[in-house]
Amino acid sequence: MISLKIIDVKAFMSSLLIQNVFDNFLLSELDINTYNQFHITGKLNEDFFSLDELEMFEGRKYSTWSEVKPIAYTLIKGNKLPLFIKIVFLLSPSNTENVLRKSGLAMPLSDINGLFLNIRYDKGNLFLITGTSIKTFMMDKTLDHVWDSDLKTFLKLYEIAVEEG
Repeated sequence: MISLKIIDVKAFMSSLLIQNVFDNFLLSELDINTYNQFHITGKLNEDFFSLDELEMFEGRKYSTWSEVKPIAYTLIKGNKLPLFIKIVFLLSPSNTENVLRKSGLAMPLSDINGLFLNIRYDKGNLFLITGTSIKTFMMDKTLDHVWDSDLKTFLKLYEIAVEEG
């Protein structure tokens, strides 16, 4: 787990809400406090969809950020800054498998609950915090380190400046 402070909040918010930088992340949850408190759970409500629609999701259990981003943008835009934003992203199963492969750990993908990216905006400061959830306790933190490293590479690729904090 690492904590990274975003240096240019405005540029990051553009990457998050306008550009497609984070569009492929899955949304676990979203909290926005503006004139109201808004909470969105990213888990798909399977009862809402027909069987044909569910097949199009190919087993995906969560909305992608690109699907929810327009709603978040509508809630955030305006003349006043939000009081608070919390976004919890989940890495897709295929990307989680890539990180697992890089780690070299002999662990099935089914043992990983998720690799998470927590985005937290509060009082003008914006932080990214990584997280790893595994179904069983492990002393080996190789998977955490590979996920942290991959995130730093991702941020560098998109020219998102951070400082470790």
